Amino acid sequence: MHSRSVLSFDVYIIAATLSLIAIGILFIYSSGVTSTGRVYSSEYIRQLVWAGTGLVLLVAAALTSYTTIRSASVPFYILVILLLLITLAFGRVVNGARSWLGIAGLGIQPSEFAKLASVLVLAIYLERVGTGIRKLPLFLAGSVIMLIPMGLTLVQPDLGTALVFMPLFLIMAFVAGARLRHVSYVVLVFALTAVLSVIPAWERQIYEGSVPVVSVLTRPEVLTMVTAALAAMLAVTSVGYIATKRRYFFWITYALSVILVGLLGSVVVRRVLAEYQMMRLIVFLDPYADPRGAGWNIIQSITAVGSGGFSGKGFLQGTQSHYQFIPQQSTDFIFSILAEEWGFLGGLLVFGLFLVILLRGLYIVQTARDNYSSLVATGIVALVFFHFAVNVGMVIGVMPITGIPLFFLSHGGSSLWTAMAGVGLLLNIHHNRYHY
Repeated sequence: MHSRSVLSFDVYIIAATLSLIAIGILFIYSSGVTSTGRVYSSEYIRQLVWAGTGLVLLVAAALTSYTTIRSASVPFYILVILLLLITLAFGRVVNGARSWLGIAGLGIQPSEFAKLASVLVLAIYLERVGTGIRKLPLFLAGSVIMLIPMGLTLVQPDLGTALVFMPLFLIMAFVAGARLRHVSYVVLVFALTAVLSVIPAWERQIYEGSVPVVSVLTRPEVLTMVTAALAAMLAVTSVGYIATKRRYFFWITYALSVILVGLLGSVVVRRVLAEYQMMRLIVFLDPYADPRGAGWNIIQSITAVGSGGFSGKGFLQGTQSHYQFIPQQSTDFIFSILAEEWGFLGGLLVFGLFLVILLRGLYIVQTARDNYSSLVATGIVALVFFHFAVNVGMVIGVMPITGIPLFFLSHGGSSLWTAMAGVGLLLNIHHNRYHY
């Protein structure tokens, strides 16, 4: 099946990408207009500049040879890691995270570029190990490629961006042939870590009472005893499995290790995350636990989305945004402005354009000329999907507020450049699918 294209490039992805960028610029402009019609922000002009330079990156990524992209992937990854280290030492603090490098109001966010760099390097690793990814040591070794930038991003602390790396690894590893039980293990550990991390704050902020079992997480002496008991049971079941090779010993060991790692992980998370980041998880469960503080964003966002109705209030006619009720409305909550002014139909348009990119991306994954290209395309499609699903879910209240931008629409040069470079790579893979 051949798609209609110009010079063999996928015109569907190009059209959808440019349409989303244009919509984003429109609503970044809208976010900078007051209720009296005064334009107080020039963010839309900066977005136009970033879109123009991003188009250069897109074209460069689409036309650069495979050999060059592959050979430059590891140096690019190393450069990004160095930039992340420099950011931790000398970066600017924005919204509570030391995640920016730059001067005089201009800067880059290296963690955004780390997403794409990690995808490129992981694709090389997965292609080289081949079916070896089914072996646990090689599976764990591959995760290190993502854990390094993830860890450096987490200590900034930028929880939202850090959360992107592990889903990318799991999806790419699974497509490369990793065992389902290995992938499931990581998913279960992360899920349990998240739950155990938020329970003490839930007890304090929402339940406002005492739950005896929560003492395991809040009292150091109880935590030490439980951890020691779990470690002892894990040692016994591990020996049992090694000695007998019985499957039930394996699955008991599997479950105990998930619990132990999740418990220890929650301790680390509670120490690393700032108080406002923990409150974001709390207000996801109950926005009215702190309606004028951490819950304000999500309450105002849901109000804006709901007030848009079927066809919206009209461009520049929104009230939540123009009365400045929605914080960070040009970045994290850009979709709430769109939903208020263009309504359900506008949201459906954005959903449709993202669906075009994702479906064409999956087609490119299937028709790629080799495993490396297919894995790169898989990572890019997963990256776009994760940003879309988490950001829109956050705006409508079905996901915690994590600070993940909406690719192509949110104000910000680093995220836009990353997304456009990723689209350029997809176009490159599609263009070269029959070239050997």
